[in-house]
Amino acid sequence: MRVKIVLLAILAAISRVASARAGDPGQEVLRDGFDGKDFSPAGRLYYRENFEQSAGSYEFQSDVTRNGGGALKLSVKPLCPAAKENCSERAEVWERTKHRVPYTQGVWYGFAVKFDDPIPSGDHRYLIAQWKREIGPDAKGDFSPFLAIRLNNGKLFATVETNYIAPPTGSANGDPKSCSDGEAPVWYRPDSNQMRALVATDPTWTKDDGGEFKSCTNALTVTDRGNRLPTPGSGWIDFAIYTKPGPDGSGRIEIFANDKWIVTVKGHIGHADAGLGKNQYFKFGPYRDADTTNWTLYYDDFRRSPNCADVLGSASLCPAE
Repeated sequence: MRVKIVLLAILAAISRVASARAGDPGQEVLRDGFDGKDFSPAGRLYYRENFEQSAGSYEFQSDVTRNGGGALKLSVKPLCPAAKENCSERAEVWERTKHRVPYTQGVWYGFAVKFDDPIPSGDHRYLIAQWKREIGPDAKGDFSPFLAIRLNNGKLFATVETNYIAPPTGSANGDPKSCSDGEAPVWYRPDSNQMRALVATDPTWTKDDGGEFKSCTNALTVTDRGNRLPTPGSGWIDFAIYTKPGPDGSGRIEIFANDKWIVTVKGHIGHADAGLGKNQYFKFGPYRDADTTNWTLYYDDFRRSPNCADVLGSASLCPAE
């Protein structure tokens, strides 16, 4: 009888934890290996339908895979009319709205990506993954992702966005390499109340590739962990990324790629404008300004968890909180 009572107590505790997680998206553990014919219910993902997304397509296929029997193929083709301004072409997969994580909460994301040939090599706006804050109907402005993995001139780099904070005296010197310790290269955009910091690059990056990052900021710090982002043509790239926005200066981001720690970013991260929503959200897939060629990426092994080890795969790799 006592064993039965203990078992019932354990089952009840498990049930309470499951119920708590069901009511708190930030505690959910999500996974999708894209091995079936549609998005897995366990991943809480979907392909969004709108005009810009109609430039894209998605396919559950088994010819190019990293793990398991399948991977997701996302492609974009030219769509924007020449006369249409500010038109973009996307094939992005989103987290479902009711499963988004609160903006103030930290969470780990993981995904693997492989670039199909040809890899875009032009001076153009290309994104492969981005994290944003929800935008309510009363918000005014066009808010960039607080974290984005980008491509330009065939090179991979990462940026962090926050509200505009006036530069420290003498920092706007036009040479990102001259930023002092505790400062990061930044592109100031006061007209939109935003600024974008360059936080990670691949080994082929030169200062000529980031001409817009002319200044420096001490509103956030970037700690180099001794590794660079992989190059786009190096095969499957497995990202593990921790995001905790904090426009008040309490933000933190950790970026790992292929089990190597790339950078830690701390400080002012994200936006705090009136009308913005209560949650952060992640979307991935090819996203670009209007272009003239087709572009394809493959994705595999999506996961999300409040626990680092669920995403990095080994607790020994996880940074100290």
